Amino acid sequence: MTLAAELSGNGNGSSPEKLLAPVLSAFWDQPDSWTLETYRRHDGYEGLRKALAMSPDDLIAYVKDSGLRGRGGAGFPTGMKWQFIPQGDGKPHYLVVNADESEPGTCKDIPLLFANPHSLIEGIVIACYAIRSSHAFIYLRGEVVPVLRRLHEAVREAYAAGYLGKDILGSGLDLELTVHAGAGAYICGEETALLDSLEGRRGQPRLRPPFPAVAGLYACPTVVNNVESIASVPAILTRGKDWFKSMGSEKSPGFTLYSLSGHVASPGQFEAPLGITLRQLLDMSGGMRPGHRLKFWTPGGSSTPMFTDEHLDVPLDYEGVGAAGSMLGTKALQCFDETTCVVRAVTRWTEFYAHESCGKCTPCREGTYWLVQLLRDIEAGKGAMDDLDKLSDIADNINGKSFCALGDGAAAPIFSSLKYFRAEYEQHITGRGCPFDPAKSTLWADNPHRTTEVNA
Repeated sequence: MTLAAELSGNGNGSSPEKLLAPVLSAFWDQPDSWTLETYRRHDGYEGLRKALAMSPDDLIAYVKDSGLRGRGGAGFPTGMKWQFIPQGDGKPHYLVVNADESEPGTCKDIPLLFANPHSLIEGIVIACYAIRSSHAFIYLRGEVVPVLRRLHEAVREAYAAGYLGKDILGSGLDLELTVHAGAGAYICGEETALLDSLEGRRGQPRLRPPFPAVAGLYACPTVVNNVESIASVPAILTRGKDWFKSMGSEKSPGFTLYSLSGHVASPGQFEAPLGITLRQLLDMSGGMRPGHRLKFWTPGGSSTPMFTDEHLDVPLDYEGVGAAGSMLGTKALQCFDETTCVVRAVTRWTEFYAHESCGKCTPCREGTYWLVQLLRDIEAGKGAMDDLDKLSDIADNINGKSFCALGDGAAAPIFSSLKYFRAEYEQHITGRGCPFDPAKSTLWADNPHRTTEVNA
């Protein structure tokens, strides 16, 4: 669903329109929203014209001053990342857009590309002008074939209209845009593994330094940005940095896409200023499914420490979520009700990370494997109490000690679930099985490691 006006009131006297900020998703529900004609009707490519009237350095300063932070998870200031590119070095500069959306629960970039690909293309041209690049790449997750086809068509339209190619809008800017389909490896969402994959090698994280801004794609200065980060730039140019800074908080300004999923009445995308709370989003979406209550949720996908119903009023911006003990990440709000077995959910997440580990570094390769073995035993009622300390110890030996953030993401659900739901782990051990009835739980799946006994 989009941010349409059909959303009912939020229960606190404010209308949804006052809480939401439809910009990227403003016309997702219109016929042919992905076409150049529709995009132009909504001020499409006007931001590019304003950008081309500025010098590249002034453009970088403008984006930096807007306060736009990367929407891919880390929240690093976008303009500052552009500023890191050395100038006058005599090397080609590259922009790489990370569209390899693979985080469990994250579903914002793919819908954006499917419904409004020209916002990304316009943002790419603006960014390339700023960093003085003549070649950009979009690394798209290859399984999403319908999105790939629409993106190719949007690129074709942009070339035909003169927004890509030689002498764009008479500015002297030449830009080639390549759409590359990845093969479905989660690790390629890590920027240096993505660069290796683009170069035709196996996708594995690189040791840093050197950082991509110095030696990235083909050992040349490279900016790697998330889809939503780049797609947000045209609106900043069109409507002004002060308009952008009027939303959100002082350190986390602007609008962003929140992906609400799980046991909620109306899952979907909600585009709102940073700092909105889950309570407000649930009020607008009809709350949890009828007859059930929130048990735990993730603020930024499965790789971020989980929250409970005690955190419903935490401001969903970088500082607010960080102060509460988690990370905003990709704003993937997965909500689970009381029928969900926490141990089972964490086991499934950990199985995912063990499967997707590239195996390059020992902490992640070995650690995720042993986490899965322990969790399967605990979930099946075969564990011992000291296994809980082993879980925490192994997670600690992974966290912050692997080549990339995949290891940190695998450790986060372990730490947070033991913090908030240790008693549930102990129930699995003392009760020799899961205390949840699989006939009522919505997260049960066939598991050869689970015993047939189910304890009340």
